Amino acid sequence: MAIRLFSALLLVLAMAIDVDAADTKRPMQVDDLFKFKRVADPQISPDGKLVVYQVTTVDLDGNKSSTALWVAASDGKAAPKQLTNPNGKKDTHPRWSPDGQRILFESTRGGAPQLYVLGLDGGEAMKVTDISTGAGTGIWSRDGKHIAFVSTIRPEFGELPFAESNKKNKEADDAAEASPVKVRVADRLFHRHWDSQVEGKRQHLFVIGADGKDCHDVTPGDRDANPTSSTFSVGDDFTFTPDSKHLVFTAVPATGEAWSTNHDLCRVRITNNNQGPASGRKATDWEALTGDNKAADNSPRFSPDGKKLAYRSQKRPGYEADKWEILVVDVNPDGTFAGKPVSMTEKLFTGVSDPLDKVQRNPASLDLSVNEFAWRGNDTFAFTADSGGRSFIYYLPASGGAVTQEPLDFGSASGVTFAADGKAAAFSHVSMTAPADVWAMIWANGKMTEAKVSNFNDALLAELDRPKPQSFQVDVEGGKMQMWILKPPGFDPKKKWPVVYLVHGGPQGAWEDGWSFRWNPQLWAAQGYIVALPNPRGSTGFGQKFVDEISGDWGGKCYRDLVAGLDFLEKSPYVDKDRIGTAGASFGGYMMNWFAVNDVAKRFKCLISHCSVWDFESMWGTTDELWFDEWEHQGLPWEKPGSYGEFSPHKKAGNLGKYKVPMLVIHNDLDFRCPIGQGHELFSALQRQGVPSRLVNFPDEGHWVLKPQNSKYWHKEVFGWLTKYVPPGGK
Repeated sequence: MAIRLFSALLLVLAMAIDVDAADTKRPMQVDDLFKFKRVADPQISPDGKLVVYQVTTVDLDGNKSSTALWVAASDGKAAPKQLTNPNGKKDTHPRWSPDGQRILFESTRGGAPQLYVLGLDGGEAMKVTDISTGAGTGIWSRDGKHIAFVSTIRPEFGELPFAESNKKNKEADDAAEASPVKVRVADRLFHRHWDSQVEGKRQHLFVIGADGKDCHDVTPGDRDANPTSSTFSVGDDFTFTPDSKHLVFTAVPATGEAWSTNHDLCRVRITNNNQGPASGRKATDWEALTGDNKAADNSPRFSPDGKKLAYRSQKRPGYEADKWEILVVDVNPDGTFAGKPVSMTEKLFTGVSDPLDKVQRNPASLDLSVNEFAWRGNDTFAFTADSGGRSFIYYLPASGGAVTQEPLDFGSASGVTFAADGKAAAFSHVSMTAPADVWAMIWANGKMTEAKVSNFNDALLAELDRPKPQSFQVDVEGGKMQMWILKPPGFDPKKKWPVVYLVHGGPQGAWEDGWSFRWNPQLWAAQGYIVALPNPRGSTGFGQKFVDEISGDWGGKCYRDLVAGLDFLEKSPYVDKDRIGTAGASFGGYMMNWFAVNDVAKRFKCLISHCSVWDFESMWGTTDELWFDEWEHQGLPWEKPGSYGEFSPHKKAGNLGKYKVPMLVIHNDLDFRCPIGQGHELFSALQRQGVPSRLVNFPDEGHWVLKPQNSKYWHKEVFGWLTKYVPPGGK
C-alpha cells in the first residue's frame, strides 16, 4: 500500500538515526522540550505543488513563543522557505486562496489578532481586517471574493452597522479595562469556560471582502456561531457554500449550551437579501440544517464539485464521547439539502486483512470514531481515527463500500489536506520518539511518492537517546487492555528498574504513539524510569463499547484494568516492584485520588495528582461543561445522589491517613474544567491526616501549564517529588 511504503521509509530513517553516533547520544532533558520547533497546520496548495505550515519557536528565557509561516515544495526537492517574520508575535492558520496565489493568515503583529493576505510573489502582507475585538480562523469563499472569520463580541451590538458596532465594542472594552470595579455579572451559563471568563460575549461569524472592504456580522444574536468547546471542533468549523453566497457553520445550542451537546449545522446568507452588508441582519436569519438530530453535528465540508455536503454527527444527546460518524447529503449550490443525510461510517468494512493491524478485533470490520476528515476529489473521503493506541489514515468511497485501512508502522497521522484534484496531500506525523513533521504525498502514473517536507528538529533528535515504545496486551476483565512501555536510555534487562505508571485524562482519551510538550513519555523515561502508559476501559481506539464502559463506573472496570496493568508490570523480571510511582492529570488525577483511598495505594511509593477531580458533588456545581458530569452520572446530583457518591474519592477520605502515600497536588486558579476547589479539598484532607503532601498552584494557568517558565518549574516539582520517593536508575 502507499502508506506502507511511506511507513517503511520512516522506519528506515528512524533506524538510521538510532544507529548513527549511538555512543554519543544523551538522554533527553527538560530544556530540550523548549528547543524543539513546534510544526503544525500543514495546508497543501490547490495545485499540489507547495505546502504551507506554521512553526513555533519557544523563547524560554523570555517566557514566550513566536510563530512563523513556512512554505515547502511538496516533492521535498527544495529547502523550506520562511514566509513571514513575526518578530516575537504569532502568524498562524494559513489558508490558500482558491487560485493558489495568496495565503490568508492570522497574526498578532499589531496587537489583537487580525487577518492578513500574503502573495507568493513576495512583498509585505496586506492587512485585511481592523476590528477591535480581533479576527481569527479566516477562510476564503470559493470565488475568492470574500473572507469569513470569527470575532468574539458583545451580542447587544451585533445588529448595528459594522462601524457603529465596532466602535461600541471598543468603548465597552476600554471602559471595563479602565474601571476600578472589576465585578463580573452573569445571567446564564457559560459565564466562564476552560480558562477564560466569557463575560456575556459571543463568537460571531463575520464576512469581509478580499479587498478589506464591507466587513459585517452575519450571525448577530445572543448565541455562539462557532464551537466554544474543542470537543465539537475539528479543523475549520464553517465554510462557504458552493455559490459563495452563504455560510454553513457549527452553531452552539441556542439554549442550555452548558448542559446540551446539540450543536447544529446552520446556514446564513452573507448579505442582507442581496442588498449588501449594512444593517438589518437579525439573529432569526439562522437556518438550522440538522435540527432533527438532538445530538451534535459539526465540521461541514462540501465536495470539490459542490454537489454534496459531508459532516460529522453523533446520535446520543448529552454524550460528548459518542461515536462520530460521517454523514453525506446531496445539496443545492446555496447549501440547502436536496436529499436525506446518509451515514457513510456507521458500519465500516475493510477491503483487506492487514498483517500490520495488531488491534484486538475482527479484521473484517471496524468500529471507528471519525476524528478529522477531508474530501479527496469528489468520490473519496480521507479520515483519521484512533485505533489500537495510534491514529491511522483511512480512505472511504463516497458511494459506500469497503474502507481502506493504511496503518503506519509507528506514530500517528493527523491534519490531512488535499490538492484540488486529490492527487497530492499533506499531513502531520508524530510519534513517541519525535514531534510533528510535515509530510506530503503525490499520486502520479499509478504510484505514490512521499517526501518529508519539514526538518527543523532533525539535528536535535540525532543528539538524543530515544527509546522506542513497545505495545503489550494485558489480560483484563472481559478482554484485553493495550499498554505502551517505554524503557529508559541505557536500559539493562539484568537490573531492576523503577516504574512510573501514567494514567491518561479524558477519560475518553488514549495514550497514543504520539508526542506531547506537556506530558512527554520520552522525558519521563530519560529520568531513569520505565514508563508504563495503559489504555484502560474508556480509552478511545478500541471500539465504542470499550469507550462506553467507563460512564458511571470510574472506580469500577477502569480501576480494575489499571490494577491488572500494575500486576503485569510487577511480574516483569526487570521491574523493581518496591519502586513504583504513579501520576495523572484530569481524569488521570482523579485516578490518583482513587488509588490513594483504596488498597492499591500500598503498592505505590508516591502519587502525583494534577488538576484532578476529588469530590463529584462539588465538581458538578463548579465545573463549566455540565453535560459531561450529567452524562457520566446519568442525571443531576439531587436526582442521582448515589451515582455522584459511589466512586467519589472524598467519600473515602479517611483512607488517605490509613495508607499515607506521599502525594503531590498540582492545581491552577484558571482551571474551570476541574476547578481549584477540587485541589484545595484534596490537599486539606491530606494535611489534616498527616500525609506527606505538597500543593503547587499556578494562579496564571488553567487545566494545562503552558507558559514556558511555568512548564519548566512544573517539571522541576514533578521530577523532584518522584526522585524523592522513587529513586531512579537500574540496580
